[in-house]
Amino acid sequence: MKNLYIDFDGVVVNSTNITYQMAKENGIREDYTNYLEFFQNLNWSEILNRCSQVNNSYAEIQKILNSGRFNTSILTHVTSIHEAEAKIKLINKYFPDMNIIVVPKSISKAKVVNAKGAILIDDFVPNLNEWHEAGGISIRFDLDMDGKGYPVIDHLSDVLEIV
Repeated sequence: MKNLYIDFDGVVVNSTNITYQMAKENGIREDYTNYLEFFQNLNWSEILNRCSQVNNSYAEIQKILNSGRFNTSILTHVTSIHEAEAKIKLINKYFPDMNIIVVPKSISKAKVVNAKGAILIDDFVPNLNEWHEAGGISIRFDLDMDGKGYPVIDHLSDVLEIV
């Protein structure tokens, strides 16, 4: 059974849209240091309460789990322990047995888990590039269906049709 890793931000919930809009409203410049400090100090529980699912993601994940075809985990970058706690709490609310792997933002997801032969669904192309370079199968999640060189889906359960 293949390992399937699903990104959280921008794939499961629309947290990326909300947090980047907040950064813009607060005049945070687009450089790593400014973003990192800003994101570390956010109230992640409050933010995730404001988020909505992306394309019915919870039902989509349940379809994947029901298929029994993959060892499915959430694999998410975090900037703080508070962000990790809030994400784990939210996922556990819907999927109490789901494996959730939190990765410090400064470390590649492909360095934390064995990417070789495993599938990553992510919306961020640099993550997909690193995953591919490590021998993994990269699938881009994009609502505009722009794969940027990778197979692309806009509903998580579409992975069942392409793998």
